[in-house]
Order: sequence, then structure tokens, then C-alpha cells
Amino acid sequence: MGQDLKLGAFFFGGVEMSDAGAGAPGPMDRRFSNDQCWDATVKYVDAAIEADRMGFDSFWTTEHHFQYEGYEVIPNGLLISMWIAAKTENIKFGAMFNVVPQWNPLRLAEDFATLHNLSGGRGMLGVGRGTVPREILHLNNDHISIGSHDNPEAKIDDDRNREWFEEAMEVIRMALTQEKFCHTGKFFRFPEAGIPDRGSTVTHLTLIPRPIYPFEIWQPVTSPGTLDYVPTVGHCAVFWNQHPQFIKRMWDRYGELHDQSHGTSLGSGDKRMLVVATRIEDTHEEALRTAKPGHDEFWKFLGPYGWSRGYMGEDGKPVGPGKIPTMEESIRNRTMLVGTAEEVASQVQELRDLLGFDNLTIFPHLIGDPYSKAVEQMARFTEEVLPLVS
Repeated sequence: MGQDLKLGAFFFGGVEMSDAGAGAPGPMDRRFSNDQCWDATVKYVDAAIEADRMGFDSFWTTEHHFQYEGYEVIPNGLLISMWIAAKTENIKFGAMFNVVPQWNPLRLAEDFATLHNLSGGRGMLGVGRGTVPREILHLNNDHISIGSHDNPEAKIDDDRNREWFEEAMEVIRMALTQEKFCHTGKFFRFPEAGIPDRGSTVTHLTLIPRPIYPFEIWQPVTSPGTLDYVPTVGHCAVFWNQHPQFIKRMWDRYGELHDQSHGTSLGSGDKRMLVVATRIEDTHEEALRTAKPGHDEFWKFLGPYGWSRGYMGEDGKPVGPGKIPTMEESIRNRTMLVGTAEEVASQVQELRDLLGFDNLTIFPHLIGDPYSKAVEQMARFTEEVLPLVS
């Protein structure tokens, strides 16, 4: 990509919907068939192949489970990325994000290392704490949930989730980087005490395989607690769905904390990524028209989980969780860049001038859109928008 900008594409991996938008049907009222969900998976892989052909640097998916309503139907980003790796040449891939509390940390480390090595070092380890209680609670043996706006025990669940996640990540980092390791904590003990093995007792474990190429760990940053944690342990930071002024404060603070913790001097764009939704059309009016159904469906789906807390209210402060923003509010908050190629390029330039980012990932597949529309949007961004950004 030009202008020293590393460009990624991020897809939820959802089913195409003919009735996306505000109002009925409700988020849980749809029930898509297994064939429809699998069709979305196939088209997702095809879009990744197109992104590689277009010269994108990275391609990102999510990890979600049991979503018969069709918003996110890929349960294993590592497994699907392995298939993408076999069909592409240059593009890197990761998940936004592997939900760590839904994994045994050693299995996640093993699977990532295998993907990374077989792909020639093209894997990126995206990690997060999760969004949806119905997923985590059925995939975690310690009964870890996640705090969300529609969860009455949100604070208790969120604190316990964070504690579990941070201990699991300590295990993952050790397993991926050390010849042998052991760990005793609140939730994990590796190895278990007193295991006999061929006449001796197991005192350490060794992950096989470990990465043979350098790798990065990427994590979303949306709260003060996460902002304090991510740079300290050396994870790279992903910023999305927040007003640029809020991102700017966290962006700069990340750099300060990273330098203090590691004795480095990061450049303004190092180890940080901005994610924005985009819609490019020949006219501003057409962009508004085609973006609105997917935007409104996005918030109908995610609003109950509290995703609006990064928006700026009229008083200049973050709005409370639970707000369902209009598309006009999303455009004002720059979480969605909408318009002609020239208009979108101008907005990208404003954000780059503010943050100094080198890593930009676009969200071109608005919820419910045909995958062909997302591929078209990726092409328009690379061919029409990117040449106008310096």
C-alpha cells in the first residue's frame, strides 16, 4: 500500500440480509439456516482472497458462536485463516478478536503458532475479553462471563473476566516465547502438581510448536483499565467505534505508558491501529442511502451491549451505554466515513493528521450487505481513496 500505510479489512462474517435496518425484525427474531450461514463463510473466504489480490496488508474476522440470527457466523478465526493462508500469497490475517475466555490458553497458543508457522509468519494474534455472555458461559469451565449493558451483574462479571483474561494472557505469552515454562495462579496451574511421567515428575511444560517467526498480539482498547494494561504487557492496541478526540487521548497515553514500561520511544503510529466503517459511492446522497440499513442493523445488534460509550455527547463527554446512535451521529463521531471517494479521503486524512496512524483497517461489509458490495468497497478504497491520502 502507498504512503507507508498498512491497510486492513475487517469483516464480521455475517449472513446477507434483505431486511437489514432499524425496526423489525428484532435482532433475535431471525433464524438463518445452516446452509445460509455456510454460504456466508464461503463468501467471506472469497473476499479475503480478493483482499490479497488488491494488495491489502491484513484481513480480520471475529470469533463468535451460536449466532443463528446470522450476525457473526465464523466460530474459529484461526481455522478459517489457515484455509485462507493456503489460497493467498501475501496477506496477513487475524481475528478481532479471539475471545480468550472461550479457549484453554495453551490450545489457543498451539493453534496460533501452527497457523503462524505454516503461513510463513502471516498470522496476527488478536485477543479480547468478549462481548456475549451466552457464548462465553458455554465455552468456559470456570463460569466466566462478561459485563455488558444488558447484564445486571455486569460489574462483577467484568472484573472477574478481566482477572481471568490477564492470567490467561500471561500463560499464552510464556508458552509462545519460552523454551519451558510453569505457572501457578488463581485460575491456572501448569503443569498440575505431581504428574508422573516415565519415572520422574512433570515440573515444566514446553509448547510444541512455538512461533518460528516474529509475531504481534493485538487487543482492543476501550476502557481505562485496558489502556493501563495493554501497553504495559506489550500488546498492540486497536481503537474502534470511538470519537476521534477520545481516541487521541488514549492513543497518546498508550505511547507514554509503552515507553515507560519498555524503555522505548515509539513513533506516533507504532503498535496502534484505527478501525473505521466506510461507504463510498459516486454521490454523497447515494452513500448515505446505501449505508443506512447496515448502520442501523449494526446498532440494533450491538447497542444492548453498551457499544455507544465511545460516542461524544453534546456536552463533549462520552454518552452513556445503551444509546442507539443515528447514522448522522456516527458520521459526526467519525466512526463511519461516508461519501464520495474525495470526501472519504478527506476524512481519512483528517484522522491521520490527528493520530499519525500507520495501520488503518476499514470495515467495508456493513451488516446485511451482499459480500459483492464489500468487495466493491475494498476496491474503491484502494483505487479511489488511498491515492488521495498522504
